[in-house]
Amino acid sequence: MSDLVVIGLELAVVLTGMGVLLAELWVSPAQRRRLGQGVALALGLVLLASFAITLEPSRTAFGGMYVLDELALFFKRLFLLAALLVTVIALEFADRFEAGHSEYHALTLFALAGMMFAASAQHFALLFVAVELVTVAFYVLVSFTRRRVTALEAGVKYLILGALASAFLVFGIALVYAATGTLAFEALAGRLETFTGNRLVVAGLLLVGAGLGFKLAVVPFQIWVPDVYQGAPFPTTAFLSVGSKAAGVVLLLRVLFEAAPELTARSGPLLPLLAGLTMGYGVLGAIPQRSLRRLMGYSSIANAGFLLVGVATRTGEGIGAVLFYLAGYVFAVLLVFLVATLVWRGAETDEIPALGGLSRRAPGLAAALTLGAASLAGIPPLAGFMGKFLLIRAAIQGGAENPTLYWLAAITLVAAVVAIYYYFGLVRAVYWGEEVTGAGSVPVSRPARLALVVCAGGVVGLGLFPGLVLGWARQAATGLSF
Repeated sequence: MSDLVVIGLELAVVLTGMGVLLAELWVSPAQRRRLGQGVALALGLVLLASFAITLEPSRTAFGGMYVLDELALFFKRLFLLAALLVTVIALEFADRFEAGHSEYHALTLFALAGMMFAASAQHFALLFVAVELVTVAFYVLVSFTRRRVTALEAGVKYLILGALASAFLVFGIALVYAATGTLAFEALAGRLETFTGNRLVVAGLLLVGAGLGFKLAVVPFQIWVPDVYQGAPFPTTAFLSVGSKAAGVVLLLRVLFEAAPELTARSGPLLPLLAGLTMGYGVLGAIPQRSLRRLMGYSSIANAGFLLVGVATRTGEGIGAVLFYLAGYVFAVLLVFLVATLVWRGAETDEIPALGGLSRRAPGLAAALTLGAASLAGIPPLAGFMGKFLLIRAAIQGGAENPTLYWLAAITLVAAVVAIYYYFGLVRAVYWGEEVTGAGSVPVSRPARLALVVCAGGVVGLGLFPGLVLGWARQAATGLSF
């Protein structure tokens, strides 16, 4: 029974998902929008309940496979907030779903549960099950608008490449177990002093890294991102951008700094190299894009590189910067996707020039989109600027022990400057683009208006007053071994 109490947040999410599926049996088609509103309310209550949890000391469940510590709780709150805002986006997109409103919300909740379990993974078995729960749910969510050929194409690509990534992951886990005889992170860390030079262990952990690299969209495992983002429905793309990426980050941190800290310390220039290549690929690929979702796909790749900068420092300062950056990233990305969903609610296009004239039709939405794009571009005093500043500072501070980080800091600065160009392409289209013929005013519902305020407030608040969230982020990083 005590184990069930420890996983209370995940149980609440899973039970809500099952309840939504059952509730549709008694709800008329005209009232099904209220199911999504109920999901948003339930997620809000679970998020509030998470702040009542005390962690003195950290709690474990299922024989130590699951841990509820500061790092896990930070990510669980982040996932809950992201899912809540994505549910609001899905409400605005609901008219595009031919059927299956409850199924969409339930799959979103099951993916959320997988992310929350991933945040607490202390065992490779739980890691694999959590990753598969997230991935299988997204297989369906990506191709949910099944009458669109692009959605089906995106779903097939995600299915094939996701299955390949899962194969890498499970084969890597098998090699680690074959060499060390354990799948528990704590036990593995204790035995790696003996197995540091074992090629089987190194190969296994590299394959595990490849599987997690797919979730993060790190080079060379990023090729699926632009096509899948473009074909998936807006709320799915939004959740992939923030939820799936954050899940990859927390799992990478658990593996690098809890399961294999000895090997991580000896990884040399591998992490800085991956960070630089990923940033370069993302920012250069984003420059010519005209599709908003493809642009955000390449942006997602570039941001995976920015996140790896903090990981590559292998310091508490760097990891704290990663967590803070993720918090600001969630608000900025979801702000952009929410505005795009409202503007293109009934349209098939996502071409950036189609935003032309938005500043005259809906000045509030134009301002919100500008705010989100400016934060992603790293314009002060917004959250994106503070996040990039903290990452670059952590890299420079770490350069005294690892001079490679000086080069990485320089590359990060150049990538951030290049990113300004394509993000401000959105602003140019909104304020100076040619007005779309026949486009009228854009209605905004109360839940969407509230979500816009929350996202805009997060983008501005984290930039002007970073202390509270940055304190949480640094506290969450203290349990890792550097």
